[in-house]
Amino acid sequence: MTLDTELGLKPAGAGGIVFKPLSAGEFVRAENDLQQVLDAVAGESGSRLERKSDDFGYEWIVVRDTDLEDQVTTIHAVAQGLEEAGFGEQLLAAAFKFEPKFGDRKTVYWIYGYKRGAFWPFVPTGEKERDNAEELELKAKLEKELPIEPDLSRWFGLFNAPL
Repeated sequence: MTLDTELGLKPAGAGGIVFKPLSAGEFVRAENDLQQVLDAVAGESGSRLERKSDDFGYEWIVVRDTDLEDQVTTIHAVAQGLEEAGFGEQLLAAAFKFEPKFGDRKTVYWIYGYKRGAFWPFVPTGEKERDNAEELELKAKLEKELPIEPDLSRWFGLFNAPL
């Protein structure tokens, strides 16, 4: 796989789904539905699931699993469960965290935007800073393997993601 051999990146053991919080009226029903989805998915996958909130008030389902394929499968199952429960419009993105295999490279996130059905790289370098040149290099190396978001203005960063 290109992430490992060409880019020198390895899965960091965490990925997640971020979604908009629900209104108070939807919350009680959604809370029960969401917990049922999470319990079912966790039972099938063996991944560890955690619920978190970020600094911007968005909700996260964090998937802890050392196997990237299991992470992807679990995140997909959670997203599908949320859609089936009527909360598909709340889904914003999925994020997968990668670490450098060696040297002084930076942590990289591959983000999948649900609305557009495409990925983009995110390379944070500080609290609100990112490495655009590195992101463009990653795009160029993986655009034949992944559907990449063509509109760079839609490459939002998930700073301080709880992964």
